[in-house]
This record gives sequence, C-alpha cells and structure tokens, in this order.
Amino acid sequence: MAYVTVPKDLTRIKSKVLFGLTKRQLACFTPAVLLGVPLFFLLRGSMGTSAATLCMVLVMLPFFLLAMYEKNGEPLERFIGHFVRTKFTRPKERPYRTCNFYTALMRQDQLEKEVRAIVKKRNAKSKAEAHKGRKA
Repeated sequence: MAYVTVPKDLTRIKSKVLFGLTKRQLACFTPAVLLGVPLFFLLRGSMGTSAATLCMVLVMLPFFLLAMYEKNGEPLERFIGHFVRTKFTRPKERPYRTCNFYTALMRQDQLEKEVRAIVKKRNAKSKAEAHKGRKA
C-alpha cells in the first residue's frame, strides 16, 4: 500500500508552477540566467573558463539567494530589512517602559483630587462673594 507523508504545518507548503519551482524562484532564476550565461560566454575567451565561471557564479549568487534563502518563514529581503532596521535606523538603547494599570489608577486618583480641590476653592470663593453681597 502507498504511503504519503503529510507535513504537520500546511502553511509551509508552496505551490509549484513550472519544473517544480515556485513563482518566486522562477522570478529570481530568470534574471540570473539572463545575466550569468551571456556573461560567461563573453568572458570565456578573454579570461579563461575558470575565471569566467567564477564571475558567472558571483553575478548569479544574489539571485539564487533571493530565490532560495528563507529564515523563520521570511524571505531574504525581509530578513535584510529587519537587520538594517535594528542595526542602523533604530536607536541602539531602547529603554523599557511600562504602562501598567496601577499607575494609570494612581494618575486618575491624583487628577480627581486636583479637580475636587479646584471645585472646593471655587465654591468657597462664590460663597464668600454671596456672603459679601448680603452684607452690602
């Protein structure tokens, strides 16, 4: 009887388009081939086969990395974006700040006390003016 393994995480399954490659891989391999192969044939006569092959590999390598590299489910360009953001654009020291419920309640209580004091002062002032008006 045939036995087929089914992966536990179905989100990691990618649909294949052509030759067992995904759309992303096709989109990255096509420019790699279009740049690398002609470069090899142009450089082979002047530099020799080994040097031309090395140049071809160096030109094609970034495209292959973009197509194949994936870390924690993220492609290479996102990984590089996160790396650049954390190392260069964001501040190095990030202070830890909390906004807990207790301090919010304490702030609210303090504000209510201030409001009561203002109202009490205003009421006392208006009573004093009313009392002054009766005497006159």
